[in-house]
Amino acid sequence: MNVLVVNAGSSSLKYQLFDTTAGVVRAKGLCERIGIDGKIKHTNLETGAVYEKEIAMANHTVATKIVIDALTSAEYGSVKDMAEIEAVGHRVVHGGAYFSESVLVTPEVMEKLELCRDLAPLHTPAHIMGIEGCTEAMPGTPQVLVFDTAFHTATMPEHVYTYPLEYEFCQKYAVRRYGAHGTSHRYVAGECAKLLGGAEGTKIVTCHLGNGSSISAVKDGKVLDTSMGFTPLAGIEMGTRCGDIDPAIVPYIMTKTGMTPDEVNNYMNKKCGFLGVSGVSSDCRDVASAAKEGNHRAQLALDIVVYEIQKFIGAYTVAMGGLDAVVFTAGIGENDCGMRERVCAGLEFLGVDFDKEKNQGRYSEATELTKPGSKVKVFMIPTNEELVIAKDTEAIVNAL
Repeated sequence: MNVLVVNAGSSSLKYQLFDTTAGVVRAKGLCERIGIDGKIKHTNLETGAVYEKEIAMANHTVATKIVIDALTSAEYGSVKDMAEIEAVGHRVVHGGAYFSESVLVTPEVMEKLELCRDLAPLHTPAHIMGIEGCTEAMPGTPQVLVFDTAFHTATMPEHVYTYPLEYEFCQKYAVRRYGAHGTSHRYVAGECAKLLGGAEGTKIVTCHLGNGSSISAVKDGKVLDTSMGFTPLAGIEMGTRCGDIDPAIVPYIMTKTGMTPDEVNNYMNKKCGFLGVSGVSSDCRDVASAAKEGNHRAQLALDIVVYEIQKFIGAYTVAMGGLDAVVFTAGIGENDCGMRERVCAGLEFLGVDFDKEKNQGRYSEATELTKPGSKVKVFMIPTNEELVIAKDTEAIVNAL
């Protein structure tokens, strides 16, 4: 089965074309810096043809059209037309109280997904634009939604996912910790467990670091806790998201500025984080470059996120009663060796013997970044959310 997997992030759109029967990826690509300027890199893995171009991408609808053009290109595309694609699988950040497993797209499902906009305001609109773009290009092709929240909500204990608000309020409005990036944490935790000899008895902290970031404690292959909460706004500092703050700051801001609830929510999601602190960019690469040039606010933004990552690793080590491995993944986690080194520089007391020289390398597969004999191992494991999504999509469509 030819399955197109669409993974729309807050400022990116990754995609892969799978032939699930043969077990191969036919094509893959990435649209990044959506809403900033825009760039696409598309690779036909069957011919080796590569297409790379800086091109304006105002939003995810535009990015979806650019992806379709790349897939059907006579020069570097992989299909003659979109009719050759038999199914589409979409990564969706938040299923709220409506979805606890992957589902086939129907009008009723889309109505419920619309109700999740408030829970993931940076992502759900992007998901919907991606789904609508595929529907327009491939009418009649079945589409499946795979939810990031499912991996977390399946195993987190009640005392971990329950907020200390009035209990009846939480029950009535489905207020709880949901988490996000579940397909990524699910994949890399599984791969790490294989490297450790199996999931049973393992204590792993997975760090998904990108424009959006989250950290999870995975014990015995199951999520114990995760940094994102009711929405993907919680946790550590991100590209434009503030992460955890004193909740009293919200009414304080509203009183001082006259912002409405929608305006302050938009502010915390789109104007804070790396962008708000540095005043430079929401992209960690731009912030790091500015920091190297002596920009104090850019350096401060980096110092904040390193400190917060270290705090979560320490807290989760206590929660799990120990630590066997730390995994770095996603855009920053896989590619920013400086970030990995700074985070691990504070973990020596846990038993991390970090290999700085090995950390400088560029790797396309799972790689250990600690020295032989390190009590706690550190891995860089490229995430493969698309594979998880493709497998779920194939199973649901085959069952029709």
